[in-house]
Amino acid sequence: MYTLILLIVLTVAVILYYVFMYFRQKKILKTLSEEEFKAGYRKAQLIDVREPNEFANGHILGARNIPLTQLKARLKEIRPDKPVYLYCQSGSRSGRAAQLLHKNGCKDLSHLEGGFKKWGGKIKA
Repeated sequence: MYTLILLIVLTVAVILYYVFMYFRQKKILKTLSEEEFKAGYRKAQLIDVREPNEFANGHILGARNIPLTQLKARLKEIRPDKPVYLYCQSGSRSGRAAQLLHKNGCKDLSHLEGGFKKWGGKIKA
Protein backbone atom coordinates (compact mmCIF):
# COMPACT_ATOMS: atom_id res chain seq x y z
CA MET A 1 0.00 0.00 0.00
CA TYR A 2 2.79 2.44 0.94
CA THR A 3 4.63 1.57 -2.25
CA LEU A 4 1.56 2.48 -4.32
CA ILE A 5 1.18 5.82 -2.54
CA LEU A 6 4.88 6.55 -2.99
CA LEU A 7 4.65 5.70 -6.68
CA ILE A 8 1.65 7.99 -7.14
CA VAL A 9 3.36 10.85 -5.28
CA LEU A 10 6.52 10.47 -7.38
CA THR A 11 4.52 10.36 -10.61
CA VAL A 12 2.61 13.52 -9.68
CA ALA A 13 5.88 15.25 -8.70
CA VAL A 14 7.50 14.40 -12.04
CA ILE A 15 4.44 15.62 -13.96
CA LEU A 16 4.36 18.87 -11.99
CA TYR A 17 8.07 19.41 -12.60
CA TYR A 18 7.65 19.03 -16.39
CA VAL A 19 4.59 21.31 -16.43
CA PHE A 20 6.52 23.93 -14.44
CA MET A 21 9.53 23.72 -16.78
CA TYR A 22 7.29 23.95 -19.86
CA PHE A 23 5.65 27.19 -18.69
CA ARG A 24 8.97 28.62 -17.48
CA GLN A 25 10.48 27.96 -20.88
CA LYS A 26 7.51 29.62 -22.61
CA LYS A 27 8.07 32.71 -20.45
CA ILE A 28 11.77 33.18 -21.28
CA LEU A 29 11.89 31.93 -24.87
CA LYS A 30 10.04 33.23 -27.93
CA THR A 31 9.10 30.56 -30.43
CA LEU A 32 9.35 31.96 -33.94
CA SER A 33 7.87 30.67 -37.18
CA GLU A 34 10.27 30.22 -40.06
CA GLU A 35 9.22 33.57 -41.54
CA GLU A 36 9.75 35.43 -38.24
CA PHE A 37 13.07 33.65 -37.75
CA LYS A 38 14.25 34.62 -41.26
CA ALA A 39 13.26 38.23 -40.66
CA GLY A 40 15.47 38.62 -37.59
CA TYR A 41 18.27 36.09 -37.47
CA ARG A 42 20.77 38.19 -39.44
CA LYS A 43 20.61 40.90 -36.75
CA ALA A 44 21.08 38.43 -33.91
CA GLN A 45 23.59 35.89 -32.67
CA LEU A 46 22.57 32.72 -34.51
CA ILE A 47 23.53 29.67 -32.46
CA ASP A 48 23.14 26.03 -33.54
CA VAL A 49 23.11 23.93 -30.35
CA ARG A 50 23.32 20.58 -32.14
CA GLU A 51 26.41 18.38 -31.95
CA PRO A 52 29.31 19.06 -34.37
CA ASN A 53 28.52 16.06 -36.59
CA GLU A 54 24.91 17.28 -37.03
CA PHE A 55 26.19 20.79 -37.77
CA ALA A 56 28.65 19.44 -40.36
CA ASN A 57 25.82 17.64 -42.18
CA GLY A 58 24.06 20.95 -42.78
CA HIS A 59 23.25 24.16 -40.93
CA ILE A 60 21.61 27.54 -41.42
CA LEU A 61 23.90 29.90 -43.28
CA GLY A 62 25.71 32.15 -40.77
CA ALA A 63 25.15 29.98 -37.69
CA ARG A 64 27.81 29.30 -35.06
CA ASN A 65 27.96 25.83 -33.59
CA ILE A 66 27.95 25.82 -29.80
CA PRO A 67 26.60 22.39 -28.81
CA LEU A 68 24.35 22.22 -25.77
CA THR A 69 26.89 19.85 -24.20
CA GLN A 70 29.57 22.59 -24.42
CA LEU A 71 27.39 25.65 -23.80
CA LYS A 72 28.17 26.09 -20.12
CA ALA A 73 31.92 26.17 -20.82
CA ARG A 74 31.50 28.54 -23.79
CA LEU A 75 29.10 31.11 -22.32
CA LYS A 76 31.64 33.90 -22.80
CA GLU A 77 31.22 33.57 -26.58
CA ILE A 78 27.64 34.85 -26.36
CA ARG A 79 26.93 38.52 -25.73
CA PRO A 80 24.01 38.97 -23.29
CA ASP A 81 23.21 42.46 -24.67
CA LYS A 82 22.35 41.19 -28.18
CA PRO A 83 19.41 39.02 -29.28
CA VAL A 84 20.14 35.30 -29.44
CA TYR A 85 18.44 33.05 -32.00
CA LEU A 86 18.77 29.36 -31.20
CA TYR A 87 17.93 26.21 -33.07
CA CYS A 88 18.52 22.49 -32.78
CA GLN A 89 17.12 19.53 -34.70
CA SER A 90 13.57 19.64 -33.33
CA GLY A 91 13.36 22.37 -30.67
CA SER A 92 13.96 20.62 -27.35
CA ARG A 93 17.71 21.26 -26.97
CA SER A 94 17.32 24.91 -27.87
CA GLY A 95 14.80 25.21 -25.04
CA ARG A 96 17.29 23.83 -22.53
CA ALA A 97 19.99 26.09 -23.95
CA ALA A 98 17.71 29.10 -23.49
CA GLN A 99 17.20 28.27 -19.82
CA LEU A 100 20.97 28.19 -19.27
CA LEU A 101 21.50 31.43 -21.21
CA HIS A 102 18.69 33.16 -19.31
CA LYS A 103 20.31 32.21 -15.99
CA ASN A 104 23.50 33.82 -17.28
CA GLY A 105 22.03 37.18 -18.27
CA CYS A 106 20.66 36.75 -21.80
CA LYS A 107 17.15 38.16 -21.95
CA ASP A 108 16.26 38.35 -25.66
CA LEU A 109 16.02 34.66 -26.56
CA SER A 110 14.20 33.13 -29.52
CA HIS A 111 14.18 29.75 -31.18
CA LEU A 112 13.01 28.22 -34.44
CA GLU A 113 9.67 26.45 -34.23
CA GLY A 114 10.19 22.82 -35.18
CA GLY A 115 13.97 23.20 -35.34
CA PHE A 116 16.30 22.63 -38.26
CA LYS A 117 14.23 19.79 -39.69
CA LYS A 118 11.43 22.32 -40.43
CA TRP A 119 13.82 24.90 -41.94
CA GLY A 120 13.20 25.66 -45.61
CA GLY A 121 15.71 28.48 -46.07
CA LYS A 122 19.32 28.53 -47.20
CA ILE A 123 21.65 26.00 -45.65
CA LYS A 124 25.34 25.26 -45.84
CA ALA A 125 26.18 21.60 -46.21
